[in-house]
Amino acid sequence: MRIRETFEKRKNSGQKALVTYIVSGDYGYETTKENIREMVRAGADIIEIGVPFSDPIAEGIVIQEASQHSLSQGTTLKGIFQMVKELREEIKETPFVMMMYLNSIYRFGTKKFFDLCNECGIDGVIVPDMPYEEKDEIQGEATAHRVDNISLVTPTSHDRISMIAGDAEGFLYCVSSIGVTGTRSEFTTDFDSFFDVIKKNSEIPCAVGFGISGPEQAKTMSQYCDGVIVGSAIVKLISQHGTESPKHVYEFTHSLRKALDE
Repeated sequence: MRIRETFEKRKNSGQKALVTYIVSGDYGYETTKENIREMVRAGADIIEIGVPFSDPIAEGIVIQEASQHSLSQGTTLKGIFQMVKELREEIKETPFVMMMYLNSIYRFGTKKFFDLCNECGIDGVIVPDMPYEEKDEIQGEATAHRVDNISLVTPTSHDRISMIAGDAEGFLYCVSSIGVTGTRSEFTTDFDSFFDVIKKNSEIPCAVGFGISGPEQAKTMSQYCDGVIVGSAIVKLISQHGTESPKHVYEFTHSLRKALDE
């Protein structure tokens, strides 16, 4: 519910939503918490909380390295839930979405996972290695716990775009281009035709991600959809500045928010 309300609020104000991503536990839980606080303070509307994984197949080198660094420091899913629970005590309205791989849910226990999503205030999950046709692996528990199982759609989904878009919940994660996450200097996707198919088959909010590296790209991409997702550029800032990163994350997030509002 928080996710849809957030998009609706921005839309009613004639604005676009800003979704920001972070790898949990990179430089410790406290650094992650402070970075999330600064993202929210700077105008981020939804926070994607990345769960580090040993084989993050959808991720580029920046997030891969941050995931390995986080895991080497002892980050666990249980620890991430505790971190989120503490954050939720002070950040009441901002939706939190976990981005993670299916095996992490399986190993933890699907019901136990969604129980803790409810307990700690997680509004949605994004599972990039789970094909649409296999979403029933977690859909029952997600629905029972009122956690949005957020679908991804790519420019190469072709005939499947209408099927995935028509069945989406929370928001539709629109992958900007072929390949893994990471900043890009330019895009070759025909966004007009891509989003035309999406909008004909779904009324749910859609946000575009994978490769948006800065304010100008965010503003350009926002014309096609309801929101933009920025991840690798933020993760890179954290890798550069470590425990001193929150002020830099604030400044960058604020620049994204400003560009979207111009």
